[in-house]
Amino acid sequence: MFLIAKSWYELLKNDFESKEYQDFTKWLNLEYHNCTIYPEPKNVFNALNLVPYDKVKVVIIGQDPYHGPHQAHGLSFSVEGDVAIPPSLQNIFKELKNDVGCYIPNNGNLTSWAKQGVLLLNSVLTVRAGCPNSHKGKYWEKLTRHIVQLLNDREDPCVFLLWGGNAKAMAKYITNTRHLVLMSAHPSPMSANQGGWFGNHHFSKTNEFLISCGKTPINWQIENK
Repeated sequence: MFLIAKSWYELLKNDFESKEYQDFTKWLNLEYHNCTIYPEPKNVFNALNLVPYDKVKVVIIGQDPYHGPHQAHGLSFSVEGDVAIPPSLQNIFKELKNDVGCYIPNNGNLTSWAKQGVLLLNSVLTVRAGCPNSHKGKYWEKLTRHIVQLLNDREDPCVFLLWGGNAKAMAKYITNTRHLVLMSAHPSPMSANQGGWFGNHHFSKTNEFLISCGKTPINWQIENK
């Protein structure tokens, strides 16, 4: 039902072959049959399919997929190019402009980040239309936590960007001091406008760290369509 790259499948094989996951996917298949679920099945593991394990340089952890039509395509905070830019992503673009001078683009497709090694991973990978957090606590968090732990175990350093309470809860699984962990408020208007998001300089700090590790920095600019 779900497409996933072989390299990630091998790392997560025990999860996928567990009875718990098999039972969960039976339930999820019924959800797709009886309800409108986002993203499409082919895009559920899009984040992993675009960034091999050994190519991950940055991890940005979101909550769960956007729950509106034609928005979610398997990358946290990202929307398809012809969809209106959600408020959280608008605030991400504002911080990018202030931090590293990016112009604000006319679309919210972050695929170009993924292709540079940014793992845009939601904690929960599916959602019912119009019902945020509707698939929370079903199984996905166990799998995404294991993904974070696998990345933590790498000797090759990467950056974890944890925005908001749900993402910050992953910090306890990042124990390897080789990695850089940056935390702040969530970019959603509700939290960003109360302070803690704007001025966090996470994008410039990320690139400074990558350069210090001998890695190519991320080109954060999303091009206009």
